[in-house]
Amino acid sequence: MYKAVIFDLDGTLVQTEKLKALSYARAATELKRGGLVEEEVIEGFKEVVGRSRKEVSTYLLSKFDLEQAARSRMDEFQVDRPWQVLARLRLAIYNRMLDDPEVLLTHQWPHNVELLERVRNNHLPCGLATMSHCQQVRRVLDVLGLREHFAFVAGRDDVEHPKPHPEIYLLVASELGVPPMECLVIEDSPAGVQAAQAAGMEVIAVTTPFTRQAFREKALLDRRWVVENPAELPNTMWQRLLAHQRETHDQNPKPGGV
Repeated sequence: MYKAVIFDLDGTLVQTEKLKALSYARAATELKRGGLVEEEVIEGFKEVVGRSRKEVSTYLLSKFDLEQAARSRMDEFQVDRPWQVLARLRLAIYNRMLDDPEVLLTHQWPHNVELLERVRNNHLPCGLATMSHCQQVRRVLDVLGLREHFAFVAGRDDVEHPKPHPEIYLLVASELGVPPMECLVIEDSPAGVQAAQAAGMEVIAVTTPFTRQAFREKALLDRRWVVENPAELPNTMWQRLLAHQRETHDQNPKPGGV
């Protein structure tokens, strides 16, 4: 039996990945005026969804030949690296999006939030492990009314290493007082799945338009535990629970058992 469920935030409970993609796209097109369209950048963002700001910004600068344009504005932003220019440009755009509660409320993933409600109502401890920074996390959770749903929340500021490193999941499990192997993780991105697996946890991936193709192309997870239709999440979780119980029983058979 699982003793805790740990949720990702961006792309899992709320479609902030969509908003992040759009913020990077608008920042990139501002750097390369007239030579780039937002849709191209959004497609490029799919390759690094779930990664840190530095990784995403560095990738997009290289992919769309933006480094020189960013370098020319380093003094303006008082930064030392070109990737920081893109990161700061898109962060200002993203924060303006988060300032509008209606944007967040209309970008929830209702089936995934409903699962969170069910888990909480069954008195199972819930944790949150997200690569968003703590100020943004608080803003999103407050608008959605979800802050009290979590016994512990960890953001990018709380760990040294971003996903796919397992640090953030190990931190949440430790704070919940639950062994990693007794935690179930609900994720949407390849980096998040890899982080949870590296932490020794079992995972269900609820894919989004930004992550679906990556899961189809790569064998990141047993296909039984990859959900493309969020409405199927409760049933998949039930099946995952049954499989976990069987696996646990097989590993620790009772004396005299079959």
